[in-house]
Amino acid sequence: MAKIRDRNEDFKDAVRHAAVSAGYDESKLAAIMASFIIHKPKQSSPFTRAALKTLESIGALEQFMLKHRKDYMDMHRTTEQERDSIEQEVAEFVKACKEQIDILKNSISNEDTNAKGWLGIRADSSNADTIAHKHGVVLILSEKLHAVTSEFDKLRAIRFQDAINKRIPRRKQKRVVNPSSTVASGILDQPELKETDETQLERPRLQQQLLDDETRALQVELTNLLDAVQQTETKMVEMSALNHLMSTHVLQQAQQIEHLYDQVNTSSFFLQPAQSFVHSCHML
Repeated sequence: MAKIRDRNEDFKDAVRHAAVSAGYDESKLAAIMASFIIHKPKQSSPFTRAALKTLESIGALEQFMLKHRKDYMDMHRTTEQERDSIEQEVAEFVKACKEQIDILKNSISNEDTNAKGWLGIRADSSNADTIAHKHGVVLILSEKLHAVTSEFDKLRAIRFQDAINKRIPRRKQKRVVNPSSTVASGILDQPELKETDETQLERPRLQQQLLDDETRALQVELTNLLDAVQQTETKMVEMSALNHLMSTHVLQQAQQIEHLYDQVNTSSFFLQPAQSFVHSCHML
């Protein structure tokens, strides 16, 4: 058997002579020769870079939630406006992460479409494995984002429940009486004084004033309760929209997994005749 000759040194010499002939100086020549020893790092694909960026965004969202968790839950640390601002920033984080995941999904769909021939059959099996791997990456990112948003949904539900409990009207055990009316009623209750016609006319007016005061207090309390209910309703609508968004996203992922499963079954269907043909060739 002939001995295999290593031609790497010959190739390096040829490159050196070509560089000298082209007029390269010593620095450029040294850089070219060093490239044979120290190879440049392999460039990652656009999909990998986008997936890593999405993972970093989800991690940043999780860190933001951990940082502001106490501020969001403790009503004595922050105001309602500050907690609303935290919710808005979290919503923007979630929206940005979802857009990045959608971009990854669209790139996979385009690659899958381009990989198929005019009969809809994929010629390269390695490309099918790559697409399946990318689907798995997108699924992992979606589950990671869903886990982070679920934790924040729990915190927001606790906040809404606290707001509802705080705004529940309580029946007053004692009536609020004006000092002037108290003094007047005390005068009326003294047995030593005789009630005149004027005091008899004053008593219904005092009672009416008490009723008016209590009515106004109830109106203010009901108005505050209505405002709280409207704010809670708005937040619940936003939360329902986010939940619907995540449910739609999960449904799309399930459809993708089913589509991938159908593709695997189709590939298996075409592989069985090929295996039979190869087996028959071996028998011959």
